[in-house]
Amino acid sequence: MSLMAMEAAEAPQAAARFLDHNARALADLGARLRRGAPPVVLTSARGSSDNAAGYFKYLCEIVTGVPCASVGASVVSVYGARLKAKGALCLTISQSGQSPDIVALQQAAKDAGALSVAIVNVEGSPAARSADICLSLHAGEEKSVAATKSFIASCVAGAAIVAHWSGDAALLAAVARLPETLDQAVRVNWSGFTAFAKDAASLFVLGRGPSFPIAQETALKLKETCALHAEAYSVAEVMHGPWELMVKDFPVLVYAPDDAARANTQEAVIKMRGAGADVRVVGDGLPLAPSGHPLLDPVSMIATAYLEIERVAVSLGRNPDRPHLLKKVTVTT
Repeated sequence: MSLMAMEAAEAPQAAARFLDHNARALADLGARLRRGAPPVVLTSARGSSDNAAGYFKYLCEIVTGVPCASVGASVVSVYGARLKAKGALCLTISQSGQSPDIVALQQAAKDAGALSVAIVNVEGSPAARSADICLSLHAGEEKSVAATKSFIASCVAGAAIVAHWSGDAALLAAVARLPETLDQAVRVNWSGFTAFAKDAASLFVLGRGPSFPIAQETALKLKETCALHAEAYSVAEVMHGPWELMVKDFPVLVYAPDDAARANTQEAVIKMRGAGADVRVVGDGLPLAPSGHPLLDPVSMIATAYLEIERVAVSLGRNPDRPHLLKKVTVTT
């Protein structure tokens, strides 16, 4: 078994550790955010961590109504911009907490008057040390280049922050059940997915709302572990220019949680199949482990997807733990 498969299967335990170790800190942060009422949220992240930040963005905006934007780290580290962020929340998500540009953006936001919160897997890292508040992922060492359990723990962290901030009882309860949900998700199999993906010259991964960043993460993992050209789009955006690629047998993976966008997603699936595309839908055909809350189902979906992607990589004769050109920690300035 690859390290990627073993580490992805550890996601339920990683989620449980995060929630257990950070219970008090999450409650305190939620109370602080309710008192402080930040007018905007900035996120600082790259790669898979930026996809986790994207998932947080949708939950934040849907549940609290507070706008959330990913700020390009280069505006500070390269272009020397001075941020205007007084009263904002700056959320940094980083597995290593080491990348200088991410740390610089966090510091610039903090200097501008933002509350800085770092979600990291290395407690003594620069991002962790310089943040006002550090929420350690407690995911354990991740040896595979492909981030899996740390990404899932980051999504759990983002969901927990929003749940505590909003005080939404249903969301809080569903977040508390996520370790159990993930334990079910890592046991789910998508029949036929390996054959569907392995021979694809190119494919789309689609989602909408909170499932869109999960589609982005899925496409990223297909690229880095399988060397497959996978592109992620919003179900709405794919109806524009990318629609021209919806020819006969074009492979499309769609995430369709039972949320407010489901009806629109189902309509789009009908149109794609009418154009001849080979569409596989998670939540309608491909099974999922339900979380009990539609905004959290995407976390369950990616837990299953990681193990499916690992099988695709192995079927292609690739080592998912050691991509040819990538390293575990990517340092950008």
